[in-house]
Amino acid sequence: RASITKASASRGQAPRPSDEMQALVLVGGFGTRLQPLTTDRPKPILEMVDRPFFAYMIDWLASHGVEEIVLACGFLPDQMQAVLGDGSPGGPKLRYVVEPEPLGTAGAIKFAAPCLQDRFFVLNGDSLTDLDLTALWDFHLDREARVSLGLYPVDDPSEFGLVELDETGSVRSFTEKRDGAGPGLISAGAYVIDHEVIDLIPGGRKVSIEHEVFPLLVDDGLYGLALDGYWKDIGTHDRYREACWDILEGRVSTGVEIHRDGVFISPEADVSDGAEIGPRAVIGPGCRVGTRARITDSVLLQGCEIGENAVIDGSIFSPGVIVAKNAAVVNRVIGSNEFIDA
Repeated sequence: RASITKASASRGQAPRPSDEMQALVLVGGFGTRLQPLTTDRPKPILEMVDRPFFAYMIDWLASHGVEEIVLACGFLPDQMQAVLGDGSPGGPKLRYVVEPEPLGTAGAIKFAAPCLQDRFFVLNGDSLTDLDLTALWDFHLDREARVSLGLYPVDDPSEFGLVELDETGSVRSFTEKRDGAGPGLISAGAYVIDHEVIDLIPGGRKVSIEHEVFPLLVDDGLYGLALDGYWKDIGTHDRYREACWDILEGRVSTGVEIHRDGVFISPEADVSDGAEIGPRAVIGPGCRVGTRARITDSVLLQGCEIGENAVIDGSIFSPGVIVAKNAAVVNRVIGSNEFIDA
């Protein structure tokens, strides 16, 4: 596997490649909202149904012609590389850039600049999506934009904030998140950026591209395009579970076999004939489920053990959780290797 590449301003850099479509994915966060699932592992390699979450991003980017993915890492990068490697044969190459400290969305781009081409995608690494990146790339070229934002329509933007466009797609303004704002377009965390924009980013400190860079480009080459497809930020426990059901039930385009009942049982799991699984359940590899146990609306990651007659509902179990017989676990998120008594 390729070794992790640490970008350094003081190190001589090879010229930027210009013949490959490239994406920079921002995966440096600690996944705080998903803890304890992410206490000891980075969010990109958290299992989702039958594979690490980032595998969905790789497939999505590959389907739009991306040939190299640069991962801007911070938290436990060695784990990411051990799981993801340097890419699968025939798929995009993976390259790792490790921040010495959290630098924010723009600071991470600045830090990775020596690795980046003259034009590239930038993506937040916490969304499950099949949005049309090809349309965004073509729009960017057609508008001769400096930055193009991929936008997504929502009925309730209170968690995200709105982006206002004029009739040409030029960004007019950003509205901070607030309750009661009504439907509108939000940033989907997918951008096309020309390399010269990196010059606007201050170096050596934490910088937000949303708050410190994009406002500088209003009326100066900043455009937005509403994209077709599915999009979900998986950064909370509820949205992580919902994304699992969306994958299994076919609401997002992935390589996972569709199961209309939302149930996936790993071939490497041992489920007793008398157990009741679903509707909506993921049983990971190495799990053991006892007779008459009932599991609904829940995700069990690898190596969990569920005793006979236990009831699990609306919950997520980290690897190695053990539940005693006759126990009931409802609407809980359990950390690795915990024991739940009756």
